[in-house]
Amino acid sequence: MSTIDHSPRVLVIETDEGLAQHVSSDLRESGYETAIAYDAPSGLRQAREFQPALIVVDRMLAGESGLSLCNHLRANGARMPVLLLMARDTVEDRVACLQAGADDYFLKPYRTDDFLKLVRLYLQSDAPSHEQLRFGDLILDLATRRAMRQDRAIDLTMKEFELLKYLMEHPREVLTREQILENVWGYDFMGESNVIEVYIRYLRLKIEDEGEKRLIQTVRGVGYVLREA
Repeated sequence: MSTIDHSPRVLVIETDEGLAQHVSSDLRESGYETAIAYDAPSGLRQAREFQPALIVVDRMLAGESGLSLCNHLRANGARMPVLLLMARDTVEDRVACLQAGADDYFLKPYRTDDFLKLVRLYLQSDAPSHEQLRFGDLILDLATRRAMRQDRAIDLTMKEFELLKYLMEHPREVLTREQILENVWGYDFMGESNVIEVYIRYLRLKIEDEGEKRLIQTVRGVGYVLREA
């Protein structure tokens, strides 16, 4: 059994009891502490009480969709990574997943090794960092994973943070969609997807909330660049 320092907590919200127990067992054998909720209301309660480092949610929950639950979690201030278990992999499904506030998704049928690899990606313990990235009046704190602009604190989901970090590490450099997918998501989406556009839109809404100057510019047909217009 592999061990993980401080045993990060993972909350599994899954209506299928057999699958929930399977996922929880795999996580415990990998050194994580787990809790299970079988519906959305108990999932929201466990998220408050258990204080997990990561939440796994099935898109199809009894009585309420996993997408709606993700929205509730984010509306209640939850900032931990949220992974959706999904049965379909269409562009619409991916975009709905991201729009609901989930950080990523795992496609059924459930496969232990692939699933644990994704979990480790989100729960890898980086050494404490006091480093900050700066571009103009935008500051990204790598330790807190928060952005600052005009003395305004900006909360980011994990994927929003990774995307902004990648852009700020390459200021004024035009980054292609392929580069962004490879370096931020770590793998290529199959077929066409507007996942990047969705996240760019969310980032712009957050960092330009007070009408500040646009920093993330679109290079039509190529990708994006962080620069002042």
